Amino acid sequence: MTPMTRLKVYHYAKCSTCRNAIKWLKNEGHELELIPINEQPPAKDEMLDLIAKSGLESKKFFNVSGEVYKTLGLKDKLADLNEEERAELLASNGMLIKRPVVTDGTNVTVGFKPEQYEQNWSKGETGQ
Repeated sequence: MTPMTRLKVYHYAKCSTCRNAIKWLKNEGHELELIPINEQPPAKDEMLDLIAKSGLESKKFFNVSGEVYKTLGLKDKLADLNEEERAELLASNGMLIKRPVVTDGTNVTVGFKPEQYEQNWSKGETGQ
C-alpha cells in the first residue's frame, strides 16, 4: 500500500473555495498540513519556488478580487514589477494570494477547480 500523500495547503478559513478544496482533498485520502495564509503567508523564497513549480505566471498567484489587491491599486502596478518584487509583495500579505495554494513539494495548484484537482491530486485508485 502506498503511503498517503501529505499536502501543504495554504488556506483562509473563512473562504468557501478553500473549504471546498480541503473537503475534496480529504475525500481523496490526502493528509493535509493546513497553513492559515493570512497569518503565515509563504516567505518570498518559498513564493518564488511555488511560482516556479506551478508553471504559472506570477500574476496568477494574485487574488485579484480581494480587498487588499484593490486597495493597493495593483491592477495597474503589477506589470511594472519583476518576479522578485511580485513574490515579495505576495509574501508581505497573505490576503494578496489567490487561494488555496496546494503543494506536495513538486506540484503546485492555485485556486480550486475540480478538474485541475482531478489531474493533480486524484489518487486515481477508485476507478469510478
